[in-house]
Amino acid sequence: MIQNIPIIDFHCHFPVKGDWFPDYPQYESVQFDGTGSRDHGKIWRKAFNFPSPQPTKDDDAEIAADWIADMDAKGIEKIVWVSGGGNERLARIVSLYPDRFFGFAHHHPDMHGAADMLEYAFRDLKLSGYKLLGPDIDTPMSDKKFYPLWEICEKYDKPVLIHYGLQGAAGGKPDGVNISPLSLAQASRDFPRVNFVVPHFGCTHMQDLLQLCWTRPNVWVDTCGSNQWIRWMPYRLTLEDVMRKFVETIGPGRLLFGTDSSWMPRGFAYIYLEEQQKNFRFLGLDEEEMHAVLFKNAAMLLKLNKSQNLFM
Repeated sequence: MIQNIPIIDFHCHFPVKGDWFPDYPQYESVQFDGTGSRDHGKIWRKAFNFPSPQPTKDDDAEIAADWIADMDAKGIEKIVWVSGGGNERLARIVSLYPDRFFGFAHHHPDMHGAADMLEYAFRDLKLSGYKLLGPDIDTPMSDKKFYPLWEICEKYDKPVLIHYGLQGAAGGKPDGVNISPLSLAQASRDFPRVNFVVPHFGCTHMQDLLQLCWTRPNVWVDTCGSNQWIRWMPYRLTLEDVMRKFVETIGPGRLLFGTDSSWMPRGFAYIYLEEQQKNFRFLGLDEEEMHAVLFKNAAMLLKLNKSQNLFM
């Protein structure tokens, strides 16, 4: 909670030991000749005064308990885990604290039986949405091959969160058929009752996301992370500039707060919450609009019932 407004973090990664997205291709580590290159990870941690990540614990239940303690200490009501070592594993983690944790299915959409896996995730595992890594998917997002997936999301009224833009740092992916949110243009038109969420304000593809949002009222935007991509744009741009543009266009009704938090001992990145709420205040959001961005919009997409939602 901040200024008496409850918080749902719509975008976090549960820091399991092992692969967070086990169904996706795992890229081999690349040893670059880094002569003259900056250590951007180290610079980022120092800039935000973050501690170095500690070794990941073996026990998921112990990690979950650490996270609940961190959430309680920082006044965070609920968290959405968009990854967590596979659907079954994340469902078990969410079941430990079902009033505080929500989980998204996150298997690769090109897998054999992906639609059946998604229906199982919603119907039996009680997961709350579907997370995809666009640059790591070789089939275009609007390919008819994926339409059974969107049909399942429509059937169960579950949101789809798709990462676009740069994926990873050194050795990561700056390209691909799904690097831009515009790869979703046809699918989001053909499935107008499915809510698609694009994180990080489009992550280097802000213009494409704005065009998509203009023509697709079912496309939402999440604010998560430090948004370091802004520093890599070829023109001067600040987080406040980015937030202003989305507030002036799609408005607070389709914005979702997130932090992209994961590792301990940092836990919930409260500094991101403080930075974003400050910018939203200076941009003129009133109490109702702040409540929408920080809680109500997410609560609506997650279909929180009255017993889960004491703040509506």
